Amino acid sequence: MSKSLRLSEKWFRRGLWLVAFVFAGFLIGLGGTVVGDLPKVEKQLELDDYLDKPQAERLRNSIALAGRTERNSNEALDQARLKLDTARADANTARESFDAWIATRSATQRSEQDPQVLERTRELDRLKAAERSARAALEAQDKIALDARQQASREREQLQSLEQEGYKQLNIEQRRVELRVFLYRLMLTLPLLAIAAWLFVKKRKGTYWPFVWGFIIFAGFAFFVELVPYLPSYGGYVRYIVGIVLTAVIGRYAILALNRYLEKQKAAELLPDAQRREELSYDTALARLAKGVCPGCERPVDLKNEAIDFCPHCGIGLHDHCGTCTTRKSAFAKFCHACGAGAQQKATNLTA
Repeated sequence: MSKSLRLSEKWFRRGLWLVAFVFAGFLIGLGGTVVGDLPKVEKQLELDDYLDKPQAERLRNSIALAGRTERNSNEALDQARLKLDTARADANTARESFDAWIATRSATQRSEQDPQVLERTRELDRLKAAERSARAALEAQDKIALDARQQASREREQLQSLEQEGYKQLNIEQRRVELRVFLYRLMLTLPLLAIAAWLFVKKRKGTYWPFVWGFIIFAGFAFFVELVPYLPSYGGYVRYIVGIVLTAVIGRYAILALNRYLEKQKAAELLPDAQRREELSYDTALARLAKGVCPGCERPVDLKNEAIDFCPHCGIGLHDHCGTCTTRKSAFAKFCHACGAGAQQKATNLTA
């Protein structure tokens, strides 16, 4: 159709298409903001909403306390282990020194009567006692840490069991919330889609067509981008069923539109040539001729063949002769391309 338009009209139409896309862009931005805020209508769900809160709080506090106890015990365990190593080293050193000292003494002396031997023996006993005390402290701290770990492990298992049940309830409620949010989107999107369909059928060629097409683009974007990705799946059943329904509705509309078009064409082909020509707009006729088809029935016609003046399919006149200069011209031209005479002058001249 663009070949039949004036140059300025082409640029005006391009500018209007730009207006349509800009208008659609602002509508899409507004719609995206509204759709993005829809989830805020619902309460933000948390796991604690589906737990026995007093029991969960008790278990968490107990786990935290056991963790602190274990950390403190591990620190004390490190200190006790260091003390044990020191005591063991001192005892070993004293034992080695005592053995060496005993080996150098005279064999004739009686060790049980020797005060130095008794004193060294008592010192060794004292060091061994310190070693045993350090070992006992180490074992006590080790037991405290072990008890804390075991208690924390038991209570973590209880808390995990409690949270598993909570997660089940949370997931069920989250699916319900997602379904409700989807229904909000659906209630917002379907009216827009219905309005867009009505505008497409009734108003797409009207005076304000840029705004009509901008709204149609916005409605399509809202449906396919803002709604379809959030369509519940339920194993694919919902999406496939919705796809089948949409395809059936669109297909039915297309079939009915095609049948109406064919019936309209058949009825038009039965009308007189002059009446059919009057019902065709000038731009529509030029656009179809530019595509090499008959303006009346839209079937292919060899327009370059000078022997063809009428459509061989529907019989509408394609070429006639100027009433002033008799030049062969298009029957749909308003003026003769050879002399510039108006198309209506043919009848006047023939009458004269």
